[in-house]
This record gives sequence, C-alpha cells and structure tokens, in this order.
Amino acid sequence: MNLQDVRLYIGLVHYPVYNKRMQVIATSVTNLDLHDISRSATTYDVAGYFVIHPHQAQQRLVGEILRYWMEGYGAEYNPDRREALERLKVTATLEEAMAVIEEKEGRRPKIITTDARTYDNSVGYRQMRERFVAEEGPWLLLFGTGFGMEREMMLQADYILYPVWGRGSYNHLSVRAAAAIILDRLLGEPWFEGDFCVPCSATESSE
Repeated sequence: MNLQDVRLYIGLVHYPVYNKRMQVIATSVTNLDLHDISRSATTYDVAGYFVIHPHQAQQRLVGEILRYWMEGYGAEYNPDRREALERLKVTATLEEAMAVIEEKEGRRPKIITTDARTYDNSVGYRQMRERFVAEEGPWLLLFGTGFGMEREMMLQADYILYPVWGRGSYNHLSVRAAAAIILDRLLGEPWFEGDFCVPCSATESSE
C-alpha cells in the first residue's frame, strides 16, 4: 500500500474535552472550523470529516450552515465551498462516527488522536506515515476542541501523535491550523528529512 491508497477520516471532537480549568465540558461549534477543516480535508483527499457533538441544538446549527452552502444561495455562489463541505457529517458520539466508517469500509477504524500535550506512547509523523503503509486501515484521526480531549479518550486510541511544535514557546494553535499542518505531515509530499517528534528547544537542552 502507498499513501495515495490510505483511507483516512478525521473527526473534530466537541465532547468530552477540557476547559482551561481542566473540567470536562462540551464546546460550541465554530463556523470557521467547519469551513476551513473541510477545505483542508478535501485538499488532502480525506475520506470524510466528522463533527462530533452530543447536543442537538449544535447539530441543528451545523445542519443549517450546511444547507445554506449545499442547497441555498451559497451553493450557487461558491461551488468550491460546496464541494469541500460534502465531506462533512455530524454525529453525536465517537462511536457513531466509527459505526458510519465501519459500514462504509467493512472494518472498524483505527484511532489516532492529537493533543498539545505529550504522552508516553506518542509517535512521530514519519512513523505514522510508515504505519499507514504497513497496516490495514481505515483510520480515524481525531482533533480536540477547547483544551484538548479527555485523557481517557486519548489513552483509548491506537496511536497518539506528538504535538505540533513551532519555533517559539507559544503552543496554542487553532484546531483548524493544527489540522492543516498535521494533514500535510501525514499525507503531503515527503519533502522532509528526519521526523517531527522533538522540538528544537528540547533538542538543544539535552546537549
């Protein structure tokens, strides 16, 4: 198998996630996350994009936005946006998203999670690309909102990716920016040498 054949789905988790006090909450849907992550997903030919939210009011809000861009004036005005949003589906739970993938693919997906924190079993992006080629999918890559997914959800994943580190100490990317970077690292052209697993500051301090 090569990367072009990988069946990768992504999910944006709104519950259970942490707030800044590390309390478990459900976050609100953000319009930009729907549009921008859909556009990134379509650019990298992701098989599907799930917005995972348990509250019906938030599900209805997503539905109204989708109807405007898929069926209303927005569909005529911006067909490129309609094409991107065709990959988006709302589910109430992670289990429901996995069931949709299993029905379509014939197998339950393997779960990959992302976080701004590092876990003992975190893996690098080059290693994950190698897993894509060596192991049979499908795969479901999860992004958390708020201050990240609940720890129990993280630890249930098959793989946890290392955080996206920049040059500075600031570590608060928007989820849509992180999603674009991670999709490029996992599915984009292999322009890099080495791996994205240790920040420059950590490397320098260990010498």
